[in-house]
Amino acid sequence: MAETAVPSAPSGFAMRCAFAYAAAMSVNGILLPFFPAWLKSLSLNEFEIGVILTVPIILRLVSAPLAGALADRMSERVLVLIVSAVFSLVTAVLLIWAGGFWTVLIIFSLQGAAFAPFMPVLESITVMGVRRWGYRYGTIRVWGSIGFVVSTLIAGWAISHLSSRIVPEATALTYLLTLCAALMAPRLGRAMRAPTADPTGMRQVARLPFRSSLNLLMIGCTIVQSTHGMYYAFSGIYWQGIGFSGQEIGILWASGVIAEILFFFCAGRIVRHVSAVSLILIGSVAAVIRWSLFATPLSFEASVLLQCSHALSFAFLHFGMQQKIVEVVHESQESSIQGTFFFYNGAFLAASTFLSGLIYHSLGQNSYYVMSAVAAFGLLITWTVSRQGWRH
Repeated sequence: MAETAVPSAPSGFAMRCAFAYAAAMSVNGILLPFFPAWLKSLSLNEFEIGVILTVPIILRLVSAPLAGALADRMSERVLVLIVSAVFSLVTAVLLIWAGGFWTVLIIFSLQGAAFAPFMPVLESITVMGVRRWGYRYGTIRVWGSIGFVVSTLIAGWAISHLSSRIVPEATALTYLLTLCAALMAPRLGRAMRAPTADPTGMRQVARLPFRSSLNLLMIGCTIVQSTHGMYYAFSGIYWQGIGFSGQEIGILWASGVIAEILFFFCAGRIVRHVSAVSLILIGSVAAVIRWSLFATPLSFEASVLLQCSHALSFAFLHFGMQQKIVEVVHESQESSIQGTFFFYNGAFLAASTFLSGLIYHSLGQNSYYVMSAVAAFGLLITWTVSRQGWRH
């Protein structure tokens, strides 16, 4: 069966997707560095903080894949983005007046479930553009990192001059920005139907997502990425405890993402010489090294340098996985596969975040040696996949 003719690209496709990434990641630019510190200001202990950060991730395991599968069947995927942004904004406003453990847990968990579909569906829209019209994924996705940096630096400055009490209000503002981006996101209509066979009668790559190799690659990649859970939960608290100001903490977070931005700008050239699986392997090795060094007390300047390895431990893995999905997945399955990838990511990140509260309470900064070992296990899985012929 012949594939439907490709329609022309919507006006400003790349710019509209880039704005959506910037808005969505600006939420993380506040929540990841500063939300744990806000929880600490409510006199919650490490275990309670770990629970509050973990439960939303568990709920995402359900909402993201379901929304992804639903988006593949809808006449317009952007509707999922709009609904996600609306409910996320409502929970963010409610969180402004929350104070106790149970209230924060319930509201923040609902927020996690509501916002979970946003990124995988946005990824599916962007990757459809990459596949249909040849847009460069890195030059679009990089604006998410830029949005993260900008919101982190602004929030860090504001917290230094005010207090971490402003975190809920700042988060609500970024969700409002995300809603605006969802309303502006490009409409692509229904995905084109997958071909059943090529001229030689061979099966098309549309069936490859169901092979074990892709699933193993996603599992290995997300196990390595899950080691960021302890970093997300406790790095800000640790840096604050050793005397770094809110502005310095913002700089530390921003420096890692700036390195990530530089990679995304160069990704188009890099991917011509380095395969998707090789990027994942390099990033996995970097994660093993990064967490081993993170366990060692460092000066502010040395911490900034170490933070730059985030371009390897996160961006290489994320871009490599998205590049592989472009290579082997048909757009009719795009949202479903993105939902599966986010499911794996969420499952391992939830386990890592929950256990990090227990481990960090016992081992403190030495807990990062455990994360280094977990990254090594993920590296072993991705290396095994590469040995099965998936390096190229």
